[in-house]
Amino acid sequence: MYIEQVNSPQDIKRFSAEQLRQLAGEVRNALLTKLSAHGGHVGPNLGMVEATIALHYVFNSPTDKMVYDVSHQSYTHKMLTGRKDAFLNPEDYDVVSGYTNPRESGHDFFTIGHTSTSVSLACGLAKARDLKGGHENIIAVIGDGSLSGGEAYEGLSNAGEMGTNLIIVVNDNEMSIAENHGGLYQNLKELRDTEGRSSCNFFRSLGLDYLYVGEGNDIPSLIAAFAKVKDTSRPTVVHIHTQKGKGYAPAEADREEFHWEMPFDLETGKPKVDCSGMEDYHSLTGKFLLEKMKEDHTVVAISSGTPTVIGFTPERRKQAGRQFVDVGIAEEHAVTYAAGLARAGAKPVLGLYGVFMQRAYDQLWHDLCLNNLPAVILDFGSSVYGTSDATHLSFFDLALQGALPNLRCLAPTCREEYLAMLDWAIDQDSRPVVIRVPGNGVVSNPDFALDPKAPAEFTLPRYDVVHEGSDVAILALGSFFSLGESLCDALSAPADGGPALDATLVNPRFATELDEAALDDLARSHRVVVTLEDGVLEGGWGEKVARYLGPTSVRVLCYGVRKGFPDRFDADELLAENGMTLEAITADIRAALS
Repeated sequence: MYIEQVNSPQDIKRFSAEQLRQLAGEVRNALLTKLSAHGGHVGPNLGMVEATIALHYVFNSPTDKMVYDVSHQSYTHKMLTGRKDAFLNPEDYDVVSGYTNPRESGHDFFTIGHTSTSVSLACGLAKARDLKGGHENIIAVIGDGSLSGGEAYEGLSNAGEMGTNLIIVVNDNEMSIAENHGGLYQNLKELRDTEGRSSCNFFRSLGLDYLYVGEGNDIPSLIAAFAKVKDTSRPTVVHIHTQKGKGYAPAEADREEFHWEMPFDLETGKPKVDCSGMEDYHSLTGKFLLEKMKEDHTVVAISSGTPTVIGFTPERRKQAGRQFVDVGIAEEHAVTYAAGLARAGAKPVLGLYGVFMQRAYDQLWHDLCLNNLPAVILDFGSSVYGTSDATHLSFFDLALQGALPNLRCLAPTCREEYLAMLDWAIDQDSRPVVIRVPGNGVVSNPDFALDPKAPAEFTLPRYDVVHEGSDVAILALGSFFSLGESLCDALSAPADGGPALDATLVNPRFATELDEAALDDLARSHRVVVTLEDGVLEGGWGEKVARYLGPTSVRVLCYGVRKGFPDRFDADELLAENGMTLEAITADIRAALS
């Protein structure tokens, strides 16, 4: 096979056109073999095989520097830059990450896992090159879906006035994760329809030179285009039209589903594990919001390029009609858009992965919290049980949100409590609310019920004392409530001659605010207070509890995750490293009471 002969990009420069075509087929087969067994980004990588081969054929990496936006399309790049074994040998599948990473290779210049950044990064590389008198090519690769992100526009606008070598490859497959949204895509369509000849050209309007390649999966056409712009003295866009999921019929037919996929049967395209009957918070949310929309036409569900995070499948999008809005990959706009809706009397519900909500911190601070507007944000995946790549860590959310005035962050423990919180949050009009969706799967508590004497259960920070005991109180927040229950059970059994302990169990519910009256009561009647949170300790909720109880005699033990960037970790192993096993915490508590 030709792929076995490739250890660096230099190796493909001696290949003929036919050999390059065969290489593309081998790369695509290797991708499908690994992805079907391992999971990963299917469609973006299949669509970029030919373009990546052509880039490395024309340019001289790593002297010429390539920056892959979000790195969803970087697998072929990895295969051509000395990392092919991670795609050819099953025992090596986990040797490399799903994203570019300078620690893996000198051909990678940044650790990248978020969208819309490559042009800005490339602008910086180009400026530094010019200051040092260099002459290498700087190439940014960015997908059409990423162009909706504000930073992409900022980078393009800056590039337009640089007057130097900067090549921007726009991979236009007519898709984001789902369908594209935004006025920009009307112009991209016009450029595709006119083979790049339209006088209305978004890129030219910013001062960028422009070249169109209609056959973005044809290696000779791509080589010719890249050779034409190599060593250019002008910032130039090469707009290539590709097929997302190219070469695999199921991925071509369902481009949204195969953006990222769990392990699947290569013959049928069906997932190897059938999750269709399993309940999840995404689907629960979508069903609930559709019913809420029927009751109230001012309820609006908002997505920023990930509609299924709130359960809005294509069918539910149709059912919701104008009460569902996808703003594209534009988290900052999504938050401020929600603020505008709330100010005008609508009831916005924005669903975000927590790792992407980080991108809109200023808008959360300034537009929502400062104006104290009653928008609802559903925070998905903010958990040690969420995505484990260093690029997608989202358990910093409580530390980020905890300092924001007016914001209420709720942490439900079960499906029933989650839906009650969501119902209350939508109908209240006093403040912005974030609901931290549990990250450890759906737990049902049929006995859950709100206090009938307090219908506005979440208006004030009030902890729920589930069981009253003595000596030790366990405050188990959100996803870790089940760990709190297990701790109570473990402590109730005598150990090593020590007594059985009847621990108090508390469901705090409020993740960034304190129930000071409840804490005062616990401090008077307990010797040890334990906090459990599914996030980083530094700046988190447990620290707030410890600080409040500092002047008292009670001992406070806080459990969470140390600050850092762990990569591709096993959740249980990470918790064990941080002393968060049942055995370790039980031992700590008994030691503190001795």
